[in-house]
Amino acid sequence: ILELNGGTPPLTYKRFLRILSLLGDPELPVRNPTAEDFQRCSPPELGLAECYGVPLPTDLKIPPESISPWRGGESEGLQRLEQHLADQGWVASFSKPKTVPNSLLPSTTGLSPYFSMGCLSVRSFFYRLSNIYAQAKHHSLPPVSLQGQLLWREFFYTVASATPNFTKMAGNPICLQIRWYEDAERLHKWKTAQTGFPWIDAIMTQLRQEGWIHHLARHAAACFLTRGDLWISWEEGMKVFEELLLDADYSINAGNWMWLSASAFFHHYTRIFCPVRFGRRTDPEGQYIRKYLPILKNFPSKYIYEPWTASEEEQKQAGCIIGRDYPFPMVDHKEASDHNLQLMKQVREEQHRTAQLTRDDADDPMEMKLKRDHSEENLTKTKAARMTEQT
Repeated sequence: ILELNGGTPPLTYKRFLRILSLLGDPELPVRNPTAEDFQRCSPPELGLAECYGVPLPTDLKIPPESISPWRGGESEGLQRLEQHLADQGWVASFSKPKTVPNSLLPSTTGLSPYFSMGCLSVRSFFYRLSNIYAQAKHHSLPPVSLQGQLLWREFFYTVASATPNFTKMAGNPICLQIRWYEDAERLHKWKTAQTGFPWIDAIMTQLRQEGWIHHLARHAAACFLTRGDLWISWEEGMKVFEELLLDADYSINAGNWMWLSASAFFHHYTRIFCPVRFGRRTDPEGQYIRKYLPILKNFPSKYIYEPWTASEEEQKQAGCIIGRDYPFPMVDHKEASDHNLQLMKQVREEQHRTAQLTRDDADDPMEMKLKRDHSEENLTKTKAARMTEQT
């Protein structure tokens, strides 16, 4: 890939796909081992299984409530793979932006931890998908298709392999150099699900409890920490995800954090996730919040995303007093996002050349819902301004 691109990594996904079209498909996966392959192997010595067997959670004194619902290993990964591939219609029509970030069960394949840990073969998955696509009358295409998700992985691998200091801002030639705020207290509140915004806190709670969150939930949490509300460095968020995600992968993690903070790759920086409206769009009853933040479970649906707007009496009825049992919002989202938007605009104007390095002219289909949300927000602001003028 680097050779075909003149010795440098392609810095846009579109360019990356163009290079791949010249290379053709990847090598076929290695065949599965057979009984004949093991005939020359020596049988294990007696007692080895007892000495070196995998310990149980109880052996490690891990409490049952801390056990992740994600069962590891190749057998589990293959079972999940076959379960998803059995629905060929779903596979052929899969479109990442149409999946739901706050569904109680993963609306995507949930295979990323198994690829990250080496439990599943990426090439095997690629060719299994190719076979299904070949039999389908129509199928989705990269970047939103399932095969497109694998190629995002390879895109970030490729860029990381030839970009100095890819996991840092300083010394990273494709990353905007931004004077982020250093605020340990605010960072801690975000990390420990104490922001006062239920959807963000539910996301961070699921991350800590289960080690996995939907990609749009990752987008929302990352946007909130960086350019959206807190203006804290993407490197700090990257470290938290590296610690907590089962599918943490240094190149994908760093690449996505640069993307979501608009430090590289993503350029529609005016689109900011609203920590109230975006989650409500796909889960108006707030079932996701009720599961991961049970302290809020008794609030009526109209308050579940912004419980601080409930009256004192309604808070008492819900068994949760805001400011005592659950925090007030740590920022005013509108004020913070408007302020940060101006900061980002200034940064991009001052560092225009760097900002253009990873710019893709095409609109990003991964942010379709965010684009709609942003358009509605602008429409609301316009109506409010007109009403003010009329009065």
